[in-house]
Amino acid sequence: MKAIVLTGYGDVDCLELRDMPEPHPAAGEIKVRVAAASINPIDWKLRRGDMKNFVPLKFPAILGRDVSGEVVEVGPGVTAFQVGDRVMGLVNGGYAEQVVSPVEAWARIPSSLDLTDAAALPLVTLTGAQLAEEAVNPSPGDIVLVTGALGGVGRSAVHAAKLRGAKVWAGVRGKQKADAARLGAAGVVALDDPADLDRLPTLDAIADTLGGGVVARLLSRVKPGGTIGSVVGEPPGAKEKGLKVHAMVAHPDGQRLARLGEDVAKGALVIPIGKRLPLAEAREAQKLAERGGVGKVLLLP
Repeated sequence: MKAIVLTGYGDVDCLELRDMPEPHPAAGEIKVRVAAASINPIDWKLRRGDMKNFVPLKFPAILGRDVSGEVVEVGPGVTAFQVGDRVMGLVNGGYAEQVVSPVEAWARIPSSLDLTDAAALPLVTLTGAQLAEEAVNPSPGDIVLVTGALGGVGRSAVHAAKLRGAKVWAGVRGKQKADAARLGAAGVVALDDPADLDRLPTLDAIADTLGGGVVARLLSRVKPGGTIGSVVGEPPGAKEKGLKVHAMVAHPDGQRLARLGEDVAKGALVIPIGKRLPLAEAREAQKLAERGGVGKVLLLP
């Protein structure tokens, strides 16, 4: 099969299109012919070596955490899927023509959802939903601020927190406030405008997708004993202020992914797609995604 491999840590020049051995499913796994893969920040962080102390790579490595496609083979004992099923999943090695992963990683794609567009969903929707539902875990009526609310993870966190009955504030840059108003949050606040931040009510929790100085400036807005959920590590000083901190990393959850896919199909959750490029143009696709502001970037084998 064709795949994009990373030959070593570095710039996008370290990404190459190569012929690689075809994978085969073991017990409890399925093999999927990839219709599309999407690019996420974890991809270029791994490529650059930012995470080599925590997630060392063995080269040549195939990047890519989420894909959509059609089941072409099922491993021994698999009954949840059959050949021909349209699926999407949170996987490893997605920049390829074929992927094998355990059944728990996969969800069927709703019939009304485009097969290739579904590749934009697994990592960002699961990360956002798990951030809201597991790391923050709000009660009905809790006031929750989601930082980076217009990103894929942020949009998903807003959606999931609203379903929990929370009063959600969408935190964005000032120039994004008009777009953020379409999220249906209880309020929108410009995180880069101190005067606008003064409008924030006392928060029960923050669902943070940004980290750094942004969340540091917001800690004083959280009530004593409140919660900080984060997908970018523990914010310095939060525990010292008496806040509960839950840093998390997304994990596969096929059932939850299926529900999120249905919400996208119904229009209740929107994950914008900015560009679709051939797999062979992975270098350009990563550069485009890393610059940001374009929505999800998809690779099509």
